[in-house]
Amino acid sequence: MIRNADPDHDAAGCLAVYGPYIRDSAISFEERVPTEDEFAARMRVMMETHPWVVFDTGSEIAAYAYASPHRTRAAYRWATDVTIYVAAAHQRGGIGRRLYEALFERLRGQGFRVACAGVTLPNEASVRLHRALGFEPVGVYRRIGWKSGGWHDVAWFQLSLLPQDSEPPQEPGPPR
Repeated sequence: MIRNADPDHDAAGCLAVYGPYIRDSAISFEERVPTEDEFAARMRVMMETHPWVVFDTGSEIAAYAYASPHRTRAAYRWATDVTIYVAAAHQRGGIGRRLYEALFERLRGQGFRVACAGVTLPNEASVRLHRALGFEPVGVYRRIGWKSGGWHDVAWFQLSLLPQDSEPPQEPGPPR
């Protein structure tokens, strides 16, 4: 089931998904797995302005996706960064696509126009997912992050969520 996250109940499950990405790969540039309290606090802050959704199997969190501000300058407020993590046991089953689509629907409802995603390279599965969902590549930051004994590139992708015209857009609304 896809639902909005609840930091008080889902932080541990999300950390169970996220921890291996921190410990065992360069996919996340974090170097230390946050505590459950730190992660719950992080979720609360993001959820004040942006959605966070989980895929709940009934017995565990299999994946989660969230949005965050793209940049702090006011003119960027209609753009958002998006992130998704799927537990290894649940990869390649369509959960990532379904979860991202639910996140994008919430973002459209808020009035966000553009979703941006950074993918640490190499990561063919993530590149394929983003391309399949309509993201277009917009650039690569070369050797931008050091982790796991080496420098890593980050590819950036962009997805149009809503049409952009020459009229001033309405302000993005709160998460629903």
